[in-house]
Amino acid sequence: MSAQPVAPVALSSDALTVVNGSTFCISAQSGDMSPQLAHGLFYSDTRIVSEWQLSVGGVPPQVLAVTTDDPSKARIIARVVRPEQANELLLQRDRVVGSGMREDLTLRNLTAEPVTTSVSLAVGADFAGLFSVKDGRPAPNGSVSTHADGRSIIIGWSHAGAARSVRVSADDGSASNDELNFTVTVPPRGEWHTSVFVTPSIDGQEMPAASTAEQQDLQSPVPKWRGSSVRFDSSNPSLQRALQTTQKDLGSLRIFDPDHPDEVAVAAGAPWFMALFGRDSLLSSYMAMPLDPLLALGTLRALARVQGTKTDEASEEQPGRIVHEIRRGLDFPLAAEGGRAYYGSADATPLFVVVLGELRRWGLASPEGGALLAHADRALEWIREYGDRDGDGFVEYQRMTSHGLVNQGWKDSVDGINFAHGGVAEPPIALCEVQGYVYAAYLARAELAAADGDAATAARYADAAGALRRAFNEHFWLEDKGWFAVGLDRDKRPIDALASNMGHCLWSGIVDDDKAPLVAERLMSPQMFSGWGIRTLATSMGAYNPMSYHNGSVWPHDSALIAAGLMRYGFVAEAQRVSTALLDAAAHFDGRLPELICGFDRDDYGVPVAYPTSCSPQAWASAVPVQLVTTLLRMQPAVAEGYVRLDPVWPEALGRLTIRHMALGEGSVDLYVDHEHAELMSLPPGLSVRHDVMGAGHRSPLVAEGPAW
Repeated sequence: MSAQPVAPVALSSDALTVVNGSTFCISAQSGDMSPQLAHGLFYSDTRIVSEWQLSVGGVPPQVLAVTTDDPSKARIIARVVRPEQANELLLQRDRVVGSGMREDLTLRNLTAEPVTTSVSLAVGADFAGLFSVKDGRPAPNGSVSTHADGRSIIIGWSHAGAARSVRVSADDGSASNDELNFTVTVPPRGEWHTSVFVTPSIDGQEMPAASTAEQQDLQSPVPKWRGSSVRFDSSNPSLQRALQTTQKDLGSLRIFDPDHPDEVAVAAGAPWFMALFGRDSLLSSYMAMPLDPLLALGTLRALARVQGTKTDEASEEQPGRIVHEIRRGLDFPLAAEGGRAYYGSADATPLFVVVLGELRRWGLASPEGGALLAHADRALEWIREYGDRDGDGFVEYQRMTSHGLVNQGWKDSVDGINFAHGGVAEPPIALCEVQGYVYAAYLARAELAAADGDAATAARYADAAGALRRAFNEHFWLEDKGWFAVGLDRDKRPIDALASNMGHCLWSGIVDDDKAPLVAERLMSPQMFSGWGIRTLATSMGAYNPMSYHNGSVWPHDSALIAAGLMRYGFVAEAQRVSTALLDAAAHFDGRLPELICGFDRDDYGVPVAYPTSCSPQAWASAVPVQLVTTLLRMQPAVAEGYVRLDPVWPEALGRLTIRHMALGEGSVDLYVDHEHAELMSLPPGLSVRHDVMGAGHRSPLVAEGPAW
């Protein structure tokens, strides 16, 4: 995600977030929003509602309970406090977010006498950019005007030729300049009900507000979430909850391009990163492949449409480069002069090719692969022509503009890449995990070429993978320490911190077999393994801080990829330990893993300590439970070749699990697993199951130097 030189405004512990695609709403638990806080309804990266204050009889209702069974909906139950009589009215607020927002208000009279009262909703909009709100400086340019139109409040904004507006309306309300008012008489033991709609408009084009859940699905241009049809049935309640939460959260994090409404990609996370991110979107859709491969396909297509075509220092665009982040608002600090795209990422480009290769293994149809293959080749050209800045065979990064990201790997905070003594590394920097991603991209392209009968291209990329692997193990390995350098700095000095980055190198397969045992040992050491996952930086390092963003915290996606890497090299017990630790952590967050947690040891407090500005739900954290299940199943599809590898090492503590309608190819399969056996059922014709394990000692037929998937 975007670097955090200054931490974003921490949402209060009672913040209520409702999200649906790129639209989201942040409020207090009461449902009210204050412009002085990081509250609001956000559409197209703009705060279209900054104030939302409800009162009944002139008094704010008192919250009793809040439920959020679906990420796009919330229900708030409150009592109306009236001086003349207590506990006579109950208020229910049902909020649903779609293109805009709908809030249903229901007053229930709990007495045997009619109750007459007033209901008022104060509304405001400042049209501040998302980034200014996040950083606590909501001061937009331009002019804001407000006027009432019968039963609606219309608030408009304009600046430099751009126009935004929002309509807040209710059929039975009376609108003043900034308030909707209702005069209500609730019959004995009866109810009063109304619906308030928030409808955004961009440059004169009005978007439909959210309606009821059923109508919203019909009105929404987003295709049905295929992942919602997958059914999990586990004897382990925590695992069941985590997998079901994954389904709901990934469904809510889907975003779409209005010009391509039949395609869906995945955003990075709520609330601040509801946008297409190269790295985050790719890895999230990769991990979610068993739920819906079409999510990965849509993400690849969306990224292909904005793949770099020219050299532009302001946005760091280069031919073939995959974008880091796309924003639709007018306030995007990473892109100069009102730009919407920023390309400063060293890893999104190779990951594009990796995900395309994985999608084929899960059964991508040939025409789809062919359409994206040209983009993959352009990405590989970027690696050679631009990513490898000095021709040493490694991909390095250095920002091209002063407003760009200093660090352009997944640890993109300004102090995220440092030496063992704590000093910050200076770019250009060649990160170890990026070399692993490039290695995996070369192998993926070789496999794609071999499948198409292009032996020459397959051989060329297999040779490139082998050469990179040899060079990597020579230049990044720290013999005196027994681990891989985080990277090479501007002077080609190894950045010698003990960090989690090298765990991704196990995942990609670039690590030599003789070095893998030491890597696994270091990752599982008390300095690295917290009991909840793998720390981003060892406790023995100079920059270690368990409450830092990247220097000692635990990121679930990071640990999940490390678990997959450990499993790949045959470290079964270690992979199981990391996997069960993450699932234990998820149980403490009601099944929803946050973006990151603090790096305190499990024995210190007995519970995982939340990081204060962590996104939740966040896409690659949301996808972690599915990735862990895939890892423990040791499931590796090869649909085009007619088989699926399945050789589970399922921990007894996880009980039994049945998965129905798991996506595979154009159809689906059913799976049952427990500690003793597993079975794939309802296999499509022509598909069989293999029970041989791929890992250390099992070589790719394309390159002889490393284990293959």
